[in-house]
Amino acid sequence: MAGVGLSAAAVGWVPCRSWGRVFASLVPHGNVGTLLARKPQRAPPRLPACRKMASLSFLNRPDLPNLAYKSLKGKTPGIIFIPGYLSTMNGTKALAIEEFCKSVGHAYIRFDYSGVGNSDGNLKDCTVGKWRKDVLSILDDIAKGPQILIGSSLGGWLMLHAAVARPEKVVALIGVATATDALVTQFRQLPVEVQKEVEMKGVWSMPSKYTEEGYHHIQYSFIKEAEHHCLLHSPIPVHCPVRLLHGMMDDVIPWHTSMQVADRLLSTDVDVILRKHSDHEMKEKADIQLLVYTIDDLIEKLSSMPQ
Repeated sequence: MAGVGLSAAAVGWVPCRSWGRVFASLVPHGNVGTLLARKPQRAPPRLPACRKMASLSFLNRPDLPNLAYKSLKGKTPGIIFIPGYLSTMNGTKALAIEEFCKSVGHAYIRFDYSGVGNSDGNLKDCTVGKWRKDVLSILDDIAKGPQILIGSSLGGWLMLHAAVARPEKVVALIGVATATDALVTQFRQLPVEVQKEVEMKGVWSMPSKYTEEGYHHIQYSFIKEAEHHCLLHSPIPVHCPVRLLHGMMDDVIPWHTSMQVADRLLSTDVDVILRKHSDHEMKEKADIQLLVYTIDDLIEKLSSMPQ
């Protein structure tokens, strides 16, 4: 991307246009000393080894599928985790964030999309637009007070939509391997004859190493509906602090996608944090530690801002 330089010989902040800074983590996996050195004054408590988990609840919606969620009461800003495509509220990152929130006493919500996990609904009927409504339902009906949204992969796309729709409630964003527009972009990059074949069959068998079968079977109608929710074609009217974490070994969503998102955001407080040896899932110990420190840093920043 023009205007951005990354050096494999050094670790540091690289000036990048007017939207913020890019932090390239080019240290060996597991060595996060350099990453954390910028915030020595207050480290979050060590995550407890074992704690009682939050109980399962359901958000009843008269005209929409009921959503399964788990929540913790606590201080604001609260934290909401938005999972990736077909992922549930019980993933590694979701559980690690819950332990962190318990340790610092902040409110936390994790949930399953409609048609996924413990939530009601038929997956074949789901769309990006319907999952966007799920996120807004959690924000409107469950979350109390200002919220920090953490979106993983497709969840990063949805968190941007939520921030645009509820600017008075969303006070900060953290994207992990943010997949904004990714499904549509990847489909459009297929050869024309393959796109036509998918249209005829009605299903795209998209290769994935994260499924036992080795494929995600995505409805053509899902892809076409997703086109209505693309964001990278114009400025994204989000003005709150945004942190975008991405692994440079991500073979699902290129890390350049996070750079594109940063460039489109109107916020002047945007950091892109790259980890050289991390993959799409970003769930290794060092990745989780980076995520936790990023949350803690934003909480501290928000607490010092004038109300």
